[in-house]
Order: sequence, then C-alpha cells, then structure tokens
Amino acid sequence: MKNNKMVFERSREAYPTNFLILEKKMAGYVYILQCSDGTYYTGSTRNLEKRLAQHQSKKGANYTKTRLPITLVFQELFLNIADAFYYEKKIQKWSHAKKKALIENNWELLPILSECKNDTHFKIKSKEDVQVLDSARTPCSINGI
Repeated sequence: MKNNKMVFERSREAYPTNFLILEKKMAGYVYILQCSDGTYYTGSTRNLEKRLAQHQSKKGANYTKTRLPITLVFQELFLNIADAFYYEKKIQKWSHAKKKALIENNWELLPILSECKNDTHFKIKSKEDVQVLDSARTPCSINGI
C-alpha cells in the first residue's frame, strides 16, 4: 500500500494536470433530497448539478417525479464514486429520523437512532427500556417526525 501511494505521488508530480482530471472523474457525491411531501430521497452521482437538474425536470428517479419540487438538503463529496455509492446504500436503509439527524449534523443522535427497537432485542429487557429509547428520540420528534 505504501509503495502504491509513493508511485501515485511521483506520478502526480510528473503529470499534475492528468491526475487532477482523473481524480475529478473518479469523485462522486452522495446526496439527500427533501421531496415536497417531506420524504427524503438518497442518491449518488458523479455530477451533482446535472443530477439535480434531471430530478427537477422529471428525468431523474421515479420516486422524485411525483414529489416535486425537491430541495437538496445534504451532500458529501467522496474521492471515489464507489465510496459514494456504498454510503448511499447505507443511508437508504436509515429511518427518516436518522437521516434528519445526519442532515442537521446531530452526530450524537445517530447511535441512539441506530438502536434496535424490536421487543425481542437483547438490549430491551422491559417497558422502561423502551421508554428510555423513545425519550432519546424525542429531539427529532419535535419537528413533526
């Protein structure tokens, strides 16, 4: 790994323009849109401006076509589109409340919102435990979620 990095750095010095172009082509975004009905759509793309225009013109995902207008509420740049795609798939599985915590940079809520809520989960021993988990989610519930 170290040797590959050294080769990359040496090549970058020799051909700085080519590597900047290559890095830009390999980069990707993960993004979250808020739809007109309040739901979130998570996607990834290499060209964020182009993809947003596609969503707005009903040429994007089927999900957003019937929920226009949409608003970009979160974006994160990754050096590799594969990483952006990986995180897109992770975020798509999240609850609305957890996505909202990410959007609002409420990092301390993410572990709490990741807790299993099933009655059979080993961490939930009693109804008091369920109430504790519910009270931890209250900050997100204040804004209508």
